[in-house]
Amino acid sequence: MEVGLDKRDFATPVLYMRAKDGIILDVKNRRDAEGAEARDEERLREGSNICMQSLEYPDGAVALDSLFYLERNGIESLCYQTLEKSAALIRIKAPKLMGKTSLARRIVAEGEKLNYQAVYLDLGGVNKEVITNLDKFLRWLCSKVSLELELDNQVDNAWNTAFLGSNDNCTAYFKKYILKPINSPLVLVLDEVDRLFPYSEIVEDFFGMLRSWHEKGKISELWKQLRLVLAHSTEVYIPLDYHQSPFNAGVPVELEEFNQQQVEDLAIRHGINSQDSMLPELIRMIGGHPYLLRLAMYDIVTGKTTLENLLRSATTEAGIYRNHLRYVLDILRSAPDLVQAFKQVVNSTAGVELDSMEIYKLHSLGLVIRENNHVTPRCQLYRDYFRRVL
Repeated sequence: MEVGLDKRDFATPVLYMRAKDGIILDVKNRRDAEGAEARDEERLREGSNICMQSLEYPDGAVALDSLFYLERNGIESLCYQTLEKSAALIRIKAPKLMGKTSLARRIVAEGEKLNYQAVYLDLGGVNKEVITNLDKFLRWLCSKVSLELELDNQVDNAWNTAFLGSNDNCTAYFKKYILKPINSPLVLVLDEVDRLFPYSEIVEDFFGMLRSWHEKGKISELWKQLRLVLAHSTEVYIPLDYHQSPFNAGVPVELEEFNQQQVEDLAIRHGINSQDSMLPELIRMIGGHPYLLRLAMYDIVTGKTTLENLLRSATTEAGIYRNHLRYVLDILRSAPDLVQAFKQVVNSTAGVELDSMEIYKLHSLGLVIRENNHVTPRCQLYRDYFRRVL
């Protein structure tokens, strides 16, 4: 059989070279590859210089001007656009340490850019004495919002317990002493609202009131100025009437783990080569968990450890995650039912079916990934550590 050659095969001279591994490379492609590599190295150097100037320990909410805050695929834009709408309601849901508070703080900052009044309240820090009594809690809410807005606190004078219930008093107070005086949109962010979930004496009335405020905004010029943002770690397992719950209204936002591209971006921002062969090993160990990733990268950049040593000691008492793991272990041990449930999960090679309440609690701690009623450990770190200690 005769083989014909197209003259076009010889139209353009191409230079070739042999790589170290024996693969033939044409010079043009080699130059392109070298150019891309040089650009990556330059970006890495720039990231390293910036990083060392602004490096911060990953503790609590990420600062508004932080280099290490990664936006979540349009979630921030969605929240900011929603904020501009009358009577907006945004619901942020994610396990602990996944970035709820950092996002909530940015929503507050965005509201301030729009010349709105904005108040952020962390319900996780409210005294138990207050959150177990509806009247005390609503008085606290009105007082705190007034204080944050630098308005006179009129709670004692305005509260009419003889003729009005607690919800009515709170609603009347917001209308007369908060919304009317500020005469502008108000962003009210309530973080850690799941702190209230265990207290049946408060949840139905309080969350029913929030839903009623949201509905008032559809017909009232005054109430449409209120923008509510609720952040919580767990699914809403409390029994609320469908039409009285704020958790089936508004815009839902759920924060997930970082994807591969975001992890590589975070590495570069820390001055770490995103092509490092050990980076996939780190992802296999801790997934895309924002806090665990930042903690690892901080210790690597500051020279406290290497990625190889970090991976080797991750699940031990000498590893960088020891404080985090002990903290979660203490919580688990305070609830024997959770210990047994999670023990099943970490010792199984497949998803485990659990009671709904057990799933809610384990997921709120960030320990599991859910698929219907089946759960698996969120990452290999949790599987290996808790398999050993439980």
